[in-house]
Amino acid sequence: MTLKKPNSPPAPFDYRPPAEPWLTPLHADNDILVLSKQSGLLCVAGKPENHRDCLEERARIRFPQARLVHRLDRETSGIVIMAMNPKAQRHLGLQFERRKIRKVYIARVSGCVRANAGTIDLPLATDWPNRPKQMVDKEKGRSALTEWEVIAREADATRLRLFPLTGRSHQLRVHLSIGHPILGDGFYADGKALAAADRLQLHAETITLHHPADGRIVTFVDDCPF
Repeated sequence: MTLKKPNSPPAPFDYRPPAEPWLTPLHADNDILVLSKQSGLLCVAGKPENHRDCLEERARIRFPQARLVHRLDRETSGIVIMAMNPKAQRHLGLQFERRKIRKVYIARVSGCVRANAGTIDLPLATDWPNRPKQMVDKEKGRSALTEWEVIAREADATRLRLFPLTGRSHQLRVHLSIGHPILGDGFYADGKALAAADRLQLHAETITLHHPADGRIVTFVDDCPF
């Protein structure tokens, strides 16, 4: 397998977060808030003043007690969980830390993936000259493991269901960039794969966790928009 060499640093992005829908709650109770995040919206505010609009700020206008527990990349759409009190935040944080939370993503990738399922086991590290990009680093990288299965094959693309077993930054994007980059990925795709979609074709479709109130297993679904 040939590993991709780091590309040049990504250009500063022109942040224009989608205004509609402004906020899409999927579920809310005394302990958790489940939201559907649009592609193009930051989860947390950036340092520049014009990067203040984000999912966290929007959620707190309607749910002032909401606390962020995890993030999605700006370009990724899908389910985000927030805690509604400090106890729930600790409970959910421990579930993420101990890998008790199961997430499933949908992606459309370039080319025909021939196998029906598999596992990608490649350690990742920050590509410091080109940050925030990540890269495969077999010597110093942190372990990163992704399981995948084919949902459908198209003429020049493949639709995959992805099961990240670790939660490294850009894990799915880097793992798939080696051979089958995600369509529309401005960081790790180029040429036809980049031009094939007007957004990153990656969506956090489902999340399964133990509810902080009583420990019961609950699953939330946000249907894939592409």
